[in-house]
Amino acid sequence: MTKRKIEYWVIPPKQDGEFVACMEEVLETYAQAYDPQQPVLCMDEQPVQLLKETRMPILPTKQHGERVDYEYERNGTASIFMFAEPLSGFRQATARARRTKQDWAIEVAQLLDGRYAGCAKVTLVCDNLNTHTKGAFYEAFEPEQARAYLQRIDFCYTPKHGSWLNVAECELSCLTSQCLRGRRIGELTDLQTEIAAWSDKTNAKQRGVDWQFRIDNARTKLKRLYPKIKT
Repeated sequence: MTKRKIEYWVIPPKQDGEFVACMEEVLETYAQAYDPQQPVLCMDEQPVQLLKETRMPILPTKQHGERVDYEYERNGTASIFMFAEPLSGFRQATARARRTKQDWAIEVAQLLDGRYAGCAKVTLVCDNLNTHTKGAFYEAFEPEQARAYLQRIDFCYTPKHGSWLNVAECELSCLTSQCLRGRRIGELTDLQTEIAAWSDKTNAKQRGVDWQFRIDNARTKLKRLYPKIKT
């Protein structure tokens, strides 16, 4: 029997009107010109396991790199919140001990009060996770404040099984490969410091995202996903 590698993939449903409707809304959002009064902001989350060293690592020398013991200690988990503004090249990566509705609402609110304090509205692209809801703001803030935040957000949800449409997911992949892969980080504070440094370094380059996939491309290359109209 031949052993074959199994790859986990995001498989979209065929001939699904809800999927293509959300997909085209996201693609239409990405095609818009930059508007400083209503910037497009993408967000995504990623769980991370905190791993502590059980023995002091051996510092690197000219002859060999840093050496760490194979044994480690689990120290709980954390959740990374990634925010990315494709056209300006802005990224913000933060980490929290949990990823509850309140945690998500607070992260979004901090951006509205900070970087986007002077913006009339923000278009927020996110997935359909059960914590990414309007009601989350009412669980984190008083009703008046919650309503004030929501009036400044235009939500744009990626379709289920269509998370590849979220630019923030791509940025999380970059963060993982450039900052976290092959490393053990045991404390939440250390994780926060490391990913904040990655954000600052990336923002200094002002690396924008040139999203080329448009609605016309989708209707051609992903034609199988569109419902067939009966005549």
